[in-house]
Amino acid sequence: MPIDRDKALTADPSVHEIHWTTRDVLLYHLSLGAGADAATGPEPHLTYEKGLGVLPTFAMVAGSGISAGEAHPPGFHLPGIDIDLRRVLHAGQGLQVHRPLPASGTATLSSRVAELRDKGKAALIVLESMATDADGAPLWTSTTRIWARGEGGFGGEPGPAEDLTAPERPADIMLTSVTSPQQALWYRLNGDLNPLHADPEFARQAGFDRPILHGLASYGLLCKALVDGVLDGDVTRLTGLTVRFAGPLVPGETLATSVWRQEPADDGTRQLALHVACPERDDAPVLTHATATVTA
Repeated sequence: MPIDRDKALTADPSVHEIHWTTRDVLLYHLSLGAGADAATGPEPHLTYEKGLGVLPTFAMVAGSGISAGEAHPPGFHLPGIDIDLRRVLHAGQGLQVHRPLPASGTATLSSRVAELRDKGKAALIVLESMATDADGAPLWTSTTRIWARGEGGFGGEPGPAEDLTAPERPADIMLTSVTSPQQALWYRLNGDLNPLHADPEFARQAGFDRPILHGLASYGLLCKALVDGVLDGDVTRLTGLTVRFAGPLVPGETLATSVWRQEPADDGTRQLALHVACPERDDAPVLTHATATVTA
């Protein structure tokens, strides 16, 4: 049976220790274009170890980069889930940062299947990972949405309809992120060596004209755009970011981000509604159903 829902949801969490160094953080920031724009200068708060801040989305690659040794293409090994990896799509990503990330550190990462939804012709798998420090205090919690085509029919609820649309008014802020032709080649050094992002022949076999950018690279670029363009460069003010991956981006193309501010909450945070498109392809959507949580 490809998916055993009960086994997947009741399995013990996968627990392992991860570590990262300042060098990993610097590489991550460079892979997102930090310091590459002459108009913004070298961005020392992201590119120089003295006073280095850490973009929250570094959590997505912490423990996978150069300090972890030889990186490998991503795998998919979960109790109760035996599926065809060729049918798997990274559908969405969420992140909640419980406190600012240190520039170097060690954490215990605990991962489990949090939800399994039977969509009929597909399965939606929601993975949850929590990182804690040596004292057991939480650092971050991430949720990864996996869409597995042809793997439905295992039973269970399809889940509620999720319809998040952008506000019907002009955006409060427009942000532009121009990627470089070598952006994916930089980003894959964070640990994801999937040939889809480097090998032209592999990309053509997968149905693309050329290698595409990692979805998590677009996610990181959105994070950096918000920190730069909305939060005055303060990485600690972004505490949550959730997106759906709606379409690919080719290195060298542009991310155009529309930002709508919501009313502040009583706890001093504010929600931002976001929509990210590619202007070179008639504003084709790249990241949708997107929200960010920021502090005032």
